[in-house]
Amino acid sequence: MGTRSQQPLRCGRGRAAEIGGGGKKRARRHVTPGPRGRVTCSLPPRPAPRRRRAPCGEARPEPHETSRGGPGAAGAGPGAAMAQRGGPAVLPDNPFQVRDGPVPPPGLASGPGTGPAPGASPRRASAAAATAELLKRQEELNRKAEELDRRERELQNAALGTRLNNWPPLPSFCPVKPCFYQDIPVEIPADFQKTVSTMYYLWMASTIALFLNFLSSLAWFCVDPSSGSGFGLSILWALLYTPCSFVCWYRPMYKAFRSDSSFNFFVFFFVFFAQNVMYVLQAIGIPNWGFSGWILSLIALRKNTAVAVMMILVSLFFTAVAVLGIIMLKKIHSLYRRTGASFQKAQEEFAAGVFSNQAVRTAAANAAAGAATNAFRAP
Repeated sequence: MGTRSQQPLRCGRGRAAEIGGGGKKRARRHVTPGPRGRVTCSLPPRPAPRRRRAPCGEARPEPHETSRGGPGAAGAGPGAAMAQRGGPAVLPDNPFQVRDGPVPPPGLASGPGTGPAPGASPRRASAAAATAELLKRQEELNRKAEELDRRERELQNAALGTRLNNWPPLPSFCPVKPCFYQDIPVEIPADFQKTVSTMYYLWMASTIALFLNFLSSLAWFCVDPSSGSGFGLSILWALLYTPCSFVCWYRPMYKAFRSDSSFNFFVFFFVFFAQNVMYVLQAIGIPNWGFSGWILSLIALRKNTAVAVMMILVSLFFTAVAVLGIIMLKKIHSLYRRTGASFQKAQEEFAAGVFSNQAVRTAAANAAAGAATNAFRAP
């Protein structure tokens, strides 16, 4: 058995030797002869990497926070993680990149320090104008839909005959039942509902004024017993004008706006003009006429101050009712002229209403038959 040729070691204990072939230095190892001729090699310790010194005023990152996923690594985005691995810190062309911080509004640019994008303000103004126009059209359509629903309910109630009188609103135990049907939102067109409601409030105000006139006349009668005729007339006006004004001018006005009736318009104008004349006379307050107006208030001021103050309040009430009545008469007349009504149309409506009434036709037929019988019996 031959002996293996061994190359003597050129390094002793604690010295470095070159190991490898081809004359190339691949690694330097520390060779140490061990017991029984064995050789042990170990790599020398690698020097620690040098840290980059941070400039003055810059915070030095903690190693455990950046390398072990601490708070610094958790707060950093994917760009910081890639920067630690040697990649780019920011990916500007990546559409799926997660960006920290608030998202800029669509009218502003995404870059820092930039103002609103050109053309953003005109676009917003045009969008706001289009939205306002759409809302206006929606309101108009809703109003037309409500008008159609009202007409449909009115036709259904008229066809079924289920309308019950609801005015005056009396309790159920009262033996007197309501005499009229009144529903302004249902029966009156939307353009005239405010006018009809104002006239209804005017009628209520005139009724309250007559009641206050009765109280002031009673107080004046207690002060001056010779004014008994005025006190009696105040009772008559309160009992007479309250129902008659409702039937004679308010109901014709209500029917005129409900069915666009020229005949009812003419009746209303005639009666309401006379009612306005009475309003003016009530505000004047002629003695012994039953009205506590301005003249009677000045006379009562000489005798009793408390009664005079009460009469002055009633005079103010009468004056307000008279002014409002004149204003509403002028307004309704202007509305009447816009509807295209005429006196000839009113005559036609009156004739059609008279001849369509069954009682009138029966009376006319009986009168004609009686006249013909008398003519044949005559010698």
